[in-house]
Amino acid sequence: MDMRFEIAVLPVADVDRAKAFYKALGWREDADFPLGDDFRAVQFTPPGSPGSVIFGKGVSDAAPGSAQGLYLVVPDIEAARAELLERGAEVGEVFHDADGVFHRPGARNRVPGPDPERRSYCSFAAFSDPDGNGWVLQEITERLPGR
Repeated sequence: MDMRFEIAVLPVADVDRAKAFYKALGWREDADFPLGDDFRAVQFTPPGSPGSVIFGKGVSDAAPGSAQGLYLVVPDIEAARAELLERGAEVGEVFHDADGVFHRPGARNRVPGPDPERRSYCSFAAFSDPDGNGWVLQEITERLPGR
């Protein structure tokens, strides 16, 4: 049976601020459902993505900004970073892991610049939304077999 990942829930403190941020990134607004004073669900989808994010009021009990390690896969890390910067996101510099594998949490083992061999899966950049939910750009130019 196929199982597709569709939604990540982002805990936010200010729904309208989050909505403005993701809209400024060029993400598609799919829904904004206010149901009374205690519930509002807002859904956005990144360009080209089959998966979306939902945030709002009453959609999560998690602390605002506690979602971390959310990945956006891009074919060109430097172009993606430049576009996000132009759209107002504060994106850190491109980096790779010192051991040449998946990067560690935080800034441990980060080496400035893209992977020296520009291997697929090995170059990253990070940014956060206004609440601190953490996103990572990962450059994938060629998928591993079976992906």
